[in-house]
Amino acid sequence: MPTPRPGRPVRGSRSGRPLMAALDLLGRRHALRVLFELREGALRFRELAARCGDVSPSVLNARLRELRESGLIAQETASGYRLTERGAELGTVLAPLARWSEAWARKR
Repeated sequence: MPTPRPGRPVRGSRSGRPLMAALDLLGRRHALRVLFELREGALRFRELAARCGDVSPSVLNARLRELRESGLIAQETASGYRLTERGAELGTVLAPLARWSEAWARKR
């Protein structure tokens, strides 16, 4: 399945609206986990795989490729994978959702 991009049909939307493309990308297995693990700094593939638990190397490679193509992470030879400025910005945008989910979990 190709990397979701605004303007092209994605899962759940033939229009390819930017929000739908973003939700398709972030909804893919382990995508948010990869972004979460990179929030504090760069990690090499093996370190990232260990932190992501049961993710297979092929799925992890697919997510890393998609996140690189989307401009959310970058790969550096010396330090491994890291968030780009846009990837870090996404973390800031998701912070209110994380706070909301914590409150939601306490009230259940």
